[in-house]
Order: sequence, then C-alpha cells, then structure tokens
Amino acid sequence: MSAHLVDSILYGHLWGTPEIRRLFDDEGRVQSWLDILAALAQAQAEVGLVPDDAARAIRDHADVRLLDLERVAAETRATGHSTLGLIRCLRDVLPEAAREWVYYGATVQDISDTWTALVMREVADIVDRDLARAEAAALALAERHRDTVMCGRTHGQPGLPVTFGFKAAVWASELRRHRERLAEGRPRWEVAQLGGALGTMEFWGEAALPLLEAFARRLGLAAPDIPWITARDRVAEFVNLLAMVTATIAKIGQEVYELQRPEIAELAEPFTAGQVGSITMPHKRNPELSEHLVTLARLVRADATVTVEGMIAEHERDGRAWKAEWVAVPEACLYTGAALALACRLLEGLDVDAARMRANLDARGGYVLSEPVMRVLADRVGKHTAHQIVYEAALAGRERGVDLGTALLADPRIAERLTPEEIARCLDPHAALGAAPAFVDRVLATIRGVRR
Repeated sequence: MSAHLVDSILYGHLWGTPEIRRLFDDEGRVQSWLDILAALAQAQAEVGLVPDDAARAIRDHADVRLLDLERVAAETRATGHSTLGLIRCLRDVLPEAAREWVYYGATVQDISDTWTALVMREVADIVDRDLARAEAAALALAERHRDTVMCGRTHGQPGLPVTFGFKAAVWASELRRHRERLAEGRPRWEVAQLGGALGTMEFWGEAALPLLEAFARRLGLAAPDIPWITARDRVAEFVNLLAMVTATIAKIGQEVYELQRPEIAELAEPFTAGQVGSITMPHKRNPELSEHLVTLARLVRADATVTVEGMIAEHERDGRAWKAEWVAVPEACLYTGAALALACRLLEGLDVDAARMRANLDARGGYVLSEPVMRVLADRVGKHTAHQIVYEAALAGRERGVDLGTALLADPRIAERLTPEEIARCLDPHAALGAAPAFVDRVLATIRGVRR
C-alpha cells in the first residue's frame, strides 16, 4: 500500500506518468546512483587513482538486480547515513580486491547532486517532447480557427470580437517560449557535482581537476567551474521553469473550464463513453481534465518555492536546504509529467463549437462593437468626446433593451455624423478583428520556421 498519491494504485495516474515514475522509484534511483559510482571509479582509473581491474569490477557489478534493496534499506536505517547502506551492500557483491575502491573520496552529495543533474536532463527531454506535442495541437487549433469569431473577454466580461485561432496562437507561442527556455537552461543544469568533503576536492590531490573533467565526460554532463554544494540555483531554476510550464498549461485548462460552462458552451474537453461526472447528479459532464491541470500547477509552484528556499544555504554544506529537494524535485517532475500528458489529450481532443461562439457574440446585441463605432466617430469629434457620446448612447440603449445599432441611430449626435451604412460596417464582427488573423499567421510562420 502507498501513503503518497503518486504511487497509489487507485490514483497514481493523476499525479505522474510511468515514464517519469521509473526515474524516481527505488530501483530507478539506486540504479542511477550505481551508474554514477561506476563512472566515478572509471574516471578515477583514467587519472591513475584507482586500479583498472577494480574500476572494471565496480562497473560490472553496478546493477541494482544484484542487490537486496530490503537489506540496503535496513542498513540505511541502522547507520543513519544516506548512502552507507548502499555502499556496504555493493561492497559485499564485489570481488575483494575492488571493495576498498568504491566511493573513493566522494560524498553523498557528489552522488545525489550528480543524479539530480542526470534526472533534470531526462525530465527535460520528456518535457520538451510533450511541450512540442501540445504546441503542435495548439498550432493546429490556431490554423483551423484563424477566422472563427468569438467574444473576447476582459475581466470576465464580453469585450471586442477575437478569433479562437488568436486565442490558440497565444497558447502556442507561450508553449514555444518554454521550449526555448528549456534549451537555454540545459547547459546550466546538466552539470556534474564532485567536490569531496567541502567542495575543494582535497582528497584527490593533483588529480582533482582531471578527475572532475573525466567524471563529467563519462556521464555526458558538463564539468562545473566550481562545485555547487551550496549553490542551489541550478535546481531552483529548473523546478521554477516546471512551475512556469505547468502554469501555462493551467491557464489553458482554466480557459477550457470556463468556456465549457453550459451557459457559454463554446469549448468542451474530450469525453469518453462511461466517464461519470457525478455519482449523485447523473446528467453532469465535469471538466475533469482542465480542472486537474490547475491543481497540478498549484503543487508544482509549491515545490518551486521549496527549491528557492534551498538557495539560502549555510556554510559549505547544509542538509536542510539540499535534502528538501529530494522531495520537491521528484514531486515537481511527476506532477509536470502528468500535466503535460493531460494537456496533450485536452488540446488534441478539444471540441470547438464555432456556431455557439458566433451565437454568443450575436447575443450581445452589437454592444461588443462599441469601440469600432467610437473609432470612426473620433475622426469627426475627437477620441474622448466620441467615447463619451458612444458611452451615453450604449447606456441608454441597454436601458431601453434595444441593440446597439438602434441605440446609435437614436442619438442625434451620432446620427448626424455617421450614416446607417457606416454604422452597419462598424457592427460587422469580422471588420473588428484588427490584426488578430495576421498575428495567427505570424505565430504559424515563426514556429514552423523554427521547426524547419
């Protein structure tokens, strides 16, 4: 039985993906740590610190299947040390001649921070892949609905017309920027850690710097300019980017959540037969996907706060700062993986009701087109005067319960300056889209150009 939802048989699918979970479960974590220990031994052999035979033996036995994880756990509890249980169990399966060369001069943080760098690399690959998929789905919506008019809304109220393609293009553009941030940040995060007791690498003498380079190279990581034992900005930056990624996804989810309301009914998330919205109200079709995206994003932001707090570390090592990441980083990665998987499903299966969008726009009686009228009138009486006139005419029209066109023609200050034909042109939603379709084209061209 699991005490954490991410590992729950019943609910785990909502809080992570099998792909990311494998990076953080005991088997995945221990195997990665063993790989790091093997790389360390081989790098030490390369610079003459460890016998070649011992390094090869460590590499050949760095296999989690050779270890009894229950015993590793018992030794960890007995020693009160994060890795001594693992080292003892690994030494037991090694040839005697290799046993003294395991973990030669390294510390827990050398192994765990290097593991974190490897995890950030693997998670970044997954995040970029799924962001690309979400971006492609948003881009397809933008292209398909380039000219699909709908109410734009500000402060929750109908404003000018926009197109749904414009809305989707904003999503695609934002998702693209997160992919750019990932690419820009990776050289800062994918960096090995090897410092020894205090980060000075004193144990390894003159071989220290060559060892650092060899160790990092064998793992496909960069060598740091200086060990980063108390410099937690790398981890904080990575998790905060995950927070930004999930915040964008949550914004999309929240938009679908709002526009799926039956009184608006312009969007609907994909629905599968057998899906139940409520155990008490059989008619309900709840926005489960879009709602959960907001929940996941809140949790990632909370984990991001923990990693920023970790940047305030004491002296040359501070377990309070560093070990909090052992919880925050896996959680943030799992929640982000789940959010991206759900977002792809949402965007790829999104049901867009163009007719309802137009009907909701028309139901506003033309009042959402007050700005185009004001703009034309401004050429004749000045912008601020035009605003006051149209404001008063719209207010009077709403009080009388008539559409905006009727209200405008009833105001002599407008009727004597604008013809009915000019007013009719102002009240055409397609004429009031401004550069919205052109902006969609710009996003399409930019992202497709980058892809090429």
